[in-house]
Amino acid sequence: MKKASIITINYNNCLGLRKTIQSVINQNYTNYEYIIIDGGSTDGSVEVIKEYAEHVDYWVSEPDKGIYNAMNKGILKATGEYCNFMNSGDCFYNIDVLNSLFSEECYEDILFGKYYGSQTQKEISYPSPITMMTLNLRHPCHQATFIKRELFEDHLYDEKYKIAADWKFFIEMIIFKNCTYKICDITIVWFDQLGISNTNLDMAIEESNIILSELLPERILKDYKYWRNRYSPILELIPYFNKTRGLHKLICCLTALLVRIYAALIKKNNHSTF
Repeated sequence: MKKASIITINYNNCLGLRKTIQSVINQNYTNYEYIIIDGGSTDGSVEVIKEYAEHVDYWVSEPDKGIYNAMNKGILKATGEYCNFMNSGDCFYNIDVLNSLFSEECYEDILFGKYYGSQTQKEISYPSPITMMTLNLRHPCHQATFIKRELFEDHLYDEKYKIAADWKFFIEMIIFKNCTYKICDITIVWFDQLGISNTNLDMAIEESNIILSELLPERILKDYKYWRNRYSPILELIPYFNKTRGLHKLICCLTALLVRIYAALIKKNNHSTF
């Protein structure tokens, strides 16, 4: 059985923290350790942690330098083979998540699961295969991801970024280090989409542009920026349409509809002349 390190970071979110803790300790899977890194909360979060202290392998409450500083603190205390960051307010989708994920042998460096968004109210999976364009257009949900701890041994999250350091980490690991990954057909998390990474889109775009400039040569960077600005969700439907001949059928139906509308308009105009 794989040992997992579940890491929760929290700051002044005692209600969300309680939900997250309960979702972790209610898992049927037992081979995990639970780590909570609190940023010196003053809203009762520490009292919540103490209430569940017997289920927590390590916790600390002290000021930190931001989200990724707290996540790095958790990594440095982790001893499991895989790390997962289930931050306060996020919850495992059900009590069988870890059992389902590790029921089969896993050897890949990164395991990507599905997540259920609190705002979109739908299940979302990460597309495969994962390329630089995939990562350019969509940030993976780290709450739905399990990462081998050994990947962090010489490469912690870049703390100069406030909300996009995990995205940078995925690019560096998958694209530049060619780490292995697996897309798992398991819903991992009920993801709270009211966090800073989802509500501060201007900062997310700014940081992602800086990261791309840092990682990619200028001639390559221009192409990725070009396609990002022209991306539309409808493009994701093209492979489906091509596979099922649906695009051809759709075009035929739209053409027939336009012909009928045009004919009706001509008929109406002809009647109006009498």
